[in-house]
Amino acid sequence: MSVVRKQGVEIYLLAALSLLVALIFVFPLLWCFFVSIRPVGSPMKGAFDWFKPPYTLASYPAIIFNSKVPMWFYNSVFIAVAATFLTIVVSSLAAYPLAKMDFIGKKKLYFYFLMGLMVPGEATIVPLFITVNGLNMIDTYWGMLLPSIAGSVNLIIMVSFFKGIPKELIEVAYLDGARDFTIFSRIIIPLSRTVLVTVSIFAFMGSWNSYLWPLLCAMGERMFTLPVGLPTFSNTYNVDYVMPFTANMVASIPAIIVFLIFERQITQGIALSGIKG
Repeated sequence: MSVVRKQGVEIYLLAALSLLVALIFVFPLLWCFFVSIRPVGSPMKGAFDWFKPPYTLASYPAIIFNSKVPMWFYNSVFIAVAATFLTIVVSSLAAYPLAKMDFIGKKKLYFYFLMGLMVPGEATIVPLFITVNGLNMIDTYWGMLLPSIAGSVNLIIMVSFFKGIPKELIEVAYLDGARDFTIFSRIIIPLSRTVLVTVSIFAFMGSWNSYLWPLLCAMGERMFTLPVGLPTFSNTYNVDYVMPFTANMVASIPAIIVFLIFERQITQGIALSGIKG
């Protein structure tokens, strides 16, 4: 009984600790929400005044209909969705031969992509900007999209998953006269829905939260995404916090929805890729 009681106490302690950690991470979001539903110009004399009534949703229509946030929102959604689709296409087409085909230099090429994990994105910004500028893609959607669709992480995740698909399925397809593209499209892809969803989530969230490259590529507010536009928006309303916090809440809604819908896939994807943070 003492062992059972000890295990029960440990479970309660673990649950309490998990709840505390969850509250720590959720608190900034709650703070942002309560500030966003305060009347514009409300006096703030203490820390708890942010959470006190009165409450109103009047700032949300002002942000949605009378600011540039919807334009930045459209840019973020379009770029994130397009980048996700192109990432899936490019990464899967590159991962299949690395996982299931034999050719000269295969191991060296795979090692090259592994080495790409060691290079921070900031180290490639200057040559990337020179290349995109030479192609006249600065301040265009293509300039925003193309640099983000060929990441080593997504490729390695797919290669690892494709290697787990039994070779017998491919050998039988070869015996039936199927070609590589037929095998890829009708056997590999249908069996890889889990990894495709995982990579899609990572690609979407990475593009949605990207700041440095859109900041350098966008030359005007017309091409701003939400991470780039919101700081300039906050400077416009530097006297009051309600409008900037409302804009941040509007920008956070898609990411929150994606996480709530695909929470299980995100957890599985983290376990699959070995990424811990």
